Amino acid sequence: MAYPLLSELYYKNRAACESAYQERFAGQHTVRLDFTVKEYPAFFVCTPEIYTVLTDILRMNQAVINLCGSLPRAAIDQFSKRCLIDEIVLTNSIEGVISTRKEISDILDDLEAKSKGVRFYGLVRKYTMLMTKETISLHSCQDVRDIYDELVLAEVTAEEKGNAPDGRWFRKDSVSVYNAAQKEIHRGVYPEEAIIRDMEKALAFLHGGSCDVLFRIAIFHYLLGYIHPFYDGNGRLSRFICSYLLSQELAAVTGYRLAYTIKENIKDYYRAFVLCNNPLNRGDLTPFLEIFLNIIRESVEKLKDSLQKGFTRLNRCRNRLPQLVNREDLKMELLCDPLIQAALFSEFGVSTEVVQRHIDVSRATLTRKLRQLPPELLVKEQHGRVNYYSLNLDVLEQKTSE
Repeated sequence: MAYPLLSELYYKNRAACESAYQERFAGQHTVRLDFTVKEYPAFFVCTPEIYTVLTDILRMNQAVINLCGSLPRAAIDQFSKRCLIDEIVLTNSIEGVISTRKEISDILDDLEAKSKGVRFYGLVRKYTMLMTKETISLHSCQDVRDIYDELVLAEVTAEEKGNAPDGRWFRKDSVSVYNAAQKEIHRGVYPEEAIIRDMEKALAFLHGGSCDVLFRIAIFHYLLGYIHPFYDGNGRLSRFICSYLLSQELAAVTGYRLAYTIKENIKDYYRAFVLCNNPLNRGDLTPFLEIFLNIIRESVEKLKDSLQKGFTRLNRCRNRLPQLVNREDLKMELLCDPLIQAALFSEFGVSTEVVQRHIDVSRATLTRKLRQLPPELLVKEQHGRVNYYSLNLDVLEQKTSE
């Protein structure tokens, strides 16, 4: 059943709009926030449709967890790295910040040795914490500022020094969001005293128990965007925090798919903010909750489908492999397995060192065995001084189907 916007009802029938508002705000399935949106107390209605989406998310998340448990640990690590690169490149892209997959991959390859002055170092380092489910403190204004400083401050100030936070934690001056036609579509909370007050209320709601945690994560994402606490970098900050929170509640890799799905649904994503920022909507955040939960559902569903596809093809290729290699040569079959996994789940393959360690042979023996593979089957890429290998699975399946 459609959920009519109060802003639409207003123009059709003001009396009906008022009646709908009063009914929604006082309803037994309504969650009321200690937060004001355009001078109206914020609230949302937990509709049957919203609970259906929640059920879908939890069901598919369990399937993701099961698939992660069935796949080799190395495959999940490779897949997570590939998703992480996607996520960082896309969360930057949404804000018009250009970053390349190679740039992000190079930082990941040797994160501990990288200088903190390297571009996107903080962003990459923060996102890697999602896979370990490492706890990030998020209970105070200082916590929000700490995340911001490590995540995007270096990039923000490199582009424009004047965009550095100049208040106690946040910004002193007013800031607005504009559309492509340079029309103001939202003005952030102002002054800083109001930012601090609203941030504390938003954090209290996030950590409260008034409703399901995924509802609270979605609504907090809206509130952070509404407050707009910094001059620049708010979008990357809010998406990272949301990714972190989702990775704590769902499968860890889910946190690496949010920006990817938002990018695919960018018009709906921005529309969700615009709808709820409209004063005629009178603080009703239900439209944002509906749209954002659907984005999460799509994200988890595509993650599940991608892992299932990889799992199915991995087993199919493993079963066909004995047709190409000498069954008595256990080292050769052991060699090919990580190369199959790399073809399905990695960014560009598995390194010589990792393969050598996996099959426990010398470098010379590994080189000899790689040469035994049909040249059209072996895929080799060089990045810097390191060689990476995988198998051409189309060739493998073609050769074994003849």
